[in-house]
Amino acid sequence: MPEADRIPQRPSLDGLEEKWAGVWEVEGTYRFDRTAARETVFAIDTPPPTVSGALHIGHVFSYTQTDIVARYQRMRGKAVFYPMGWDDNGLPTERRVQLTFGVQCDPTLPYDPGFEPPEKPGKDRVLIGRRNFVELCQRQTDLDEQSYERLWKHVGLSVDWTHLYTTIGDRARATAQRAFLNSLERGEAYPLDGPTLWDVSFGTAVAQAELEDRERPGAYHRIRFGEHHVETTRPELLPACVALVAHPGDERYKPYFGTTVRTPLFHVEVPLLAHHLADPEKGSGLVMVCTFGDLTDVTWWRELDLPTRTVMQRNGRLGLQPPDGVDEDAYAPVAGLTINQAREKVVAMLRASGELDGEPRPITHAVKFYEKGDRPVEIVATRQWYIRNGARSPELRETLLARGRELQWTPAHMRVRYEHWVEGLTGDWVISRQRFFGVPIPLWYRLDADANPIHDDPIVPKALPMDPSSDTPPGFEEADRGRPGGFIGDPDVMDTWATSSLTPQIAGRWLDDPELFGLVFPMDMRPQAHEIIRTWLFTTVLRSQFEHGVLPWGNAAIAGWILDPDRKKISKSKDNARPDDSPEVLLERFGADAIRYWAGSARRGVDTALDTNQMKVGRRLAVKLLNASRFVLGFGGAADPARVSEPVDLALLAALSTVVSEATAAFEEFDYARALEVTEQFFWTFCDDYVELVKARAYGEAEPAGVESARAALAVALSTVQRLFAPFLPYVAEEVWSWWQEGSVHRAPWPHELPEPLPGGDVAPLRLAAEVLGAIRRAKSAAQQSMRAEVARLEVAGPVATLERVRADLTAAGNVRDWSIVEAEELSATVTL
Repeated sequence: MPEADRIPQRPSLDGLEEKWAGVWEVEGTYRFDRTAARETVFAIDTPPPTVSGALHIGHVFSYTQTDIVARYQRMRGKAVFYPMGWDDNGLPTERRVQLTFGVQCDPTLPYDPGFEPPEKPGKDRVLIGRRNFVELCQRQTDLDEQSYERLWKHVGLSVDWTHLYTTIGDRARATAQRAFLNSLERGEAYPLDGPTLWDVSFGTAVAQAELEDRERPGAYHRIRFGEHHVETTRPELLPACVALVAHPGDERYKPYFGTTVRTPLFHVEVPLLAHHLADPEKGSGLVMVCTFGDLTDVTWWRELDLPTRTVMQRNGRLGLQPPDGVDEDAYAPVAGLTINQAREKVVAMLRASGELDGEPRPITHAVKFYEKGDRPVEIVATRQWYIRNGARSPELRETLLARGRELQWTPAHMRVRYEHWVEGLTGDWVISRQRFFGVPIPLWYRLDADANPIHDDPIVPKALPMDPSSDTPPGFEEADRGRPGGFIGDPDVMDTWATSSLTPQIAGRWLDDPELFGLVFPMDMRPQAHEIIRTWLFTTVLRSQFEHGVLPWGNAAIAGWILDPDRKKISKSKDNARPDDSPEVLLERFGADAIRYWAGSARRGVDTALDTNQMKVGRRLAVKLLNASRFVLGFGGAADPARVSEPVDLALLAALSTVVSEATAAFEEFDYARALEVTEQFFWTFCDDYVELVKARAYGEAEPAGVESARAALAVALSTVQRLFAPFLPYVAEEVWSWWQEGSVHRAPWPHELPEPLPGGDVAPLRLAAEVLGAIRRAKSAAQQSMRAEVARLEVAGPVATLERVRADLTAAGNVRDWSIVEAEELSATVTL
């Protein structure tokens, strides 16, 4: 029984978010229980959002979906481990700092302890040392992370904030470095001097998983190689040509396999070889292999054991010196030119020499870009660190595919994306980056007498985390750094995915809290977007396989994107979110519960348009829950199914039991949208039909047993509905629960189905009564009369026995004076006013 002073006279959504967010934090409502038994734990590998600007409504959409599942599992009696992390190292953070403060890192400059960035960044960036640059990165991420936390708390994420981590923090750095050293010891990590995907704008290596295709204009150039012709979009790479390749079954070139031809302009003898990757239907069927134009060139170079003639440099220009075998005078006109300059120059030279067959033919084609870059990636020769990923190991590849089949996917078809990625890998995972704000490669190298690093005998640290650029190895002093016979630290940092791929280990405190790690790992759920299956999901599976030999979690719940009005993904990197659609604006306009309703209405893995109309529906639903709760609680009934005896009331409980069963089954399949759908449908039927049917009895206009039955059914339904809505509408659900219950609704048990069979618990009486009441309402509305107007006569055809059981409730609800009921298979009603 609620106390009257706990129920407001005019309930409102205003102020609920601030009120209950504060209560939850003070009372530790969402704190993880470390004393729980392992089998009762539900652990979530929460995505750590990249700290590189403001969060947009797409983030709120997907993180809310995860929170809905977390809240359901908590109400099911699980000890929910729901941490939050910030992914604050890597290129996005560096780029944001460069733009915000107008600085550029130059690692050769010394540390300036008094440095402060200019108040108004100028056109030219200020050069600062690495340590100063890292400090600015940390300063900026601290500010961004504070705003992220405020937003998540406003949205109502039931995160345990005591388990917050950052991917640049000590724990994350130690975890990433330990996993790297373990992989190095096992032979999974290795260095390699060779072709590397390179982003010219950022000046760093990138991984295959970070590439995306963008349509760009280009042109085919038909070039004469003696009596043969090659069509290419990259004539500037002619000095890097090492072979011509055709398909083994191409009859045009079979007689020439094993012969040599001379390259135009540079006159280098190169072999004409066969390889199955050459497409006889494309161009002339003959392909120019250069080191390196694309990833297929790398494959040919490796499988055909070709020489290397590297011309492309890290700065995006051709080298100043010619590659091996190329005449210096012939190469001089293109030495040091940019890619576009070299292309124009080579085409002009081919035209002048008569080796360009016709004019270039314009095309539009897909070009590889680093996902965050502005210029096409190049392939240059560098020394990088790699981790094996199955690209060159059929055994490892099959193991990873088997793990994908073992994982439960929601939606199920997303597994195909994982399998296509694993099956399409062409090279191992390059994890080193030539950047500054990241987890350092934890190695030093001895220097020989000429101060050259001895790479094949690295010095491994004893304590982690460490930074080889500032820490010294055992047996050396800082004065030995860079000197002959001394040491030098590895200059690179790890790719951000090399740290993020270890989020289960970081959040679960693998290294420093083995008891906690044993409690939460392997985790239960990985929620994430579909476009990073190839990066985050795959690499996490890979690292867990290497380190633990198991899947890192049992379920992958894949979210869709939120699309802008042009049906494009709303993205931080594209900055295409409208100011009026920012989370802060929408939360202020509609409230958190309304935003959560919109997010919870969308199916997993489905791209969804931003729809403020759905948010309006969500807000109306929240208001209706307030008002319906106040109305029902005014009767003071006890939520006891045993006190329910009347046909309509029993029918309500039967329908409610089915809703609970369907919602629970949907949640168990991570189909929260279906759970919301069935709950909402029942709630509106409850409000629009059932409450009207039993209102008179609930007010006391019946025998005591009938009154008690109505009030008990209303209370049971209200208690159940408030809990069913709690994962979706946490603020309003907590508010209405507090009017008559102790403790938090979010710690209350999830409702369970009522025992079957209920005495007379058939849904038919409620369904038939609702249909007849609907006919009465329509008649009064058509006659423009009040819903309280009297019905002179009601003639109903239908199942007589069932209709007789609801006659009294219909008489009161419809204000019916006279009745007649005749037996019929189909229900119909004639209303006379």
